[in-house]
Order: sequence, then structure tokens, then C-alpha cells
Amino acid sequence: MENIIQEIIPIAKSLAGALIVLIVGLFIIKRLAQKLTVVMEKSEIDDNLKPFLCSVLNIGLRILLGLVIVSILGIDISAFMALLASVGFAMGLAFQGSLSNFAGGVLLLATRPFAVGDTVETGDVFGTVKGIKILYTEIHTFDNKVIFVPNGNLANTAITNLTRNEERRVDFKFNVGYESDIKKVKKVIKEVVDRHELIFEEPEPFIRMWEHGDNELVFFVRVWCKTEDYWTIYYDLMEEVKEAFDKAGINIPYPQLDVHMKQK
Repeated sequence: MENIIQEIIPIAKSLAGALIVLIVGLFIIKRLAQKLTVVMEKSEIDDNLKPFLCSVLNIGLRILLGLVIVSILGIDISAFMALLASVGFAMGLAFQGSLSNFAGGVLLLATRPFAVGDTVETGDVFGTVKGIKILYTEIHTFDNKVIFVPNGNLANTAITNLTRNEERRVDFKFNVGYESDIKKVKKVIKEVVDRHELIFEEPEPFIRMWEHGDNELVFFVRVWCKTEDYWTIYYDLMEEVKEAFDKAGINIPYPQLDVHMKQK
């Protein structure tokens, strides 16, 4: 019995020591991660790299803590490393998607198709980039949803960056009746465009008839502005052109109803 107790005591001490190191280590890692986040926020490091570096450091410290605990338990680290390599290979096969996401994150940071704060559209996702993490990118939509997009997907799909350039073009189509005077329609639209202070004079606004529709003439309008003014100009002109048409007596035809709708 005494022999058994003598054999158990060292094992119990090792387990207790490993448990204490685990608890203290996780606490220290958590505090270090918090301090690192604060330091990163105040530093001049690229905003795209900050969340990625924090994720990598957090994982690296946890792996180091695991090695320390293994050493405390008296397990041969060299044998453990060989076992870890075998397990890592097996996990690599099992988690090919995660490895693809990690590689995608590195590629995104290297090529920089977008940055934190940019408004992007990719697939069905449309919103503002809040962080590029080790496996995924965090995007906040304009209706306050949070979408986590795998980096592997982003690295292999088309991405539209709506805010990278400082200037953007706003396109409009306005429909008027066939009886409308073309010169008058263009004049009314130009007056509305010229009054708007946020629209650039250069490049010069483009106002021309675009096509002959089924029951209307379609006019195409292109104006340039600062990127941040895009939606302000879009909504303003949609309202102001309608009001100007009404004052000028320019008819906006109703859309033709579908045959099945008429029957109903």
C-alpha cells in the first residue's frame, strides 16, 4: 500500500502542477491578449494586420503553454513532438478547409483587395469590413447583421470594393412619355444636376436619351461625386427630378401591367 502511495504522490504532484500552470497560463494569455489589443490600437500597424496578429499570437501562446504542461507531466517532448507531427498531419487532412482559410487570410493581407473600414460586396454579402481574422473576415451589414466569411472563399471569388476610390460615378435612368420634348427633358434634368452642390462639374455630367422603350423614352444620366456622397446624390436626384418633371408638365408613364395581372 505504501509503495502505491509513494508512486501516486509524484504523479499527483505533477498533475497538480500542470493544472496550476494551465490555469495561470490561460489567465496570463488572456491578459496579454487584452494588453496586446490595446497596444495594437495605439500603434501605427496596419488595421488589417491587427486582428490577424492577435489571433496568431493567441494560438502560438496556447501551443507553447501546452508544451510546458507536457514537460511538467514528464512526457518526453521529442516523442510528443513526433506524435504531434503525426496528429498534425492527420488533422491537416481532416481540416483542409481551415488550412485553406488560413492561407486565404495570408493572401488577403498580402494582396489587400480591401481594408478594414471598406464597404465590399462579395456573393450575397454586402457590408463594411470590421476585421480580417486568422480564418475568417468579419463583415457588418447595413441592417446591423454580423457575417463571418471564410477567408478561403474570399480569396477565390470576385470582390467589389465600393469605397477604395475617392470618387464614384452615379448612374440614373429616367423614363418619360413619347410625347415629351427631348430638349426640354434634357434641360430640366440638367438644371437639377447643376443645382446640386455635391456633384462635380468635371467630369462633366452626361445626359442623353438612352433607348426607345415599349411605352416610354429612357434617358441616361451619369454624374461624378465623392464616394461618401454617392447615396446622398442618388436619393436627392431621384426625388428632385420627379418634382422637376411634375412642375414642367413632363409625363412619367406608368409601367405596363403584365397580361396575367390585367386578367386578375
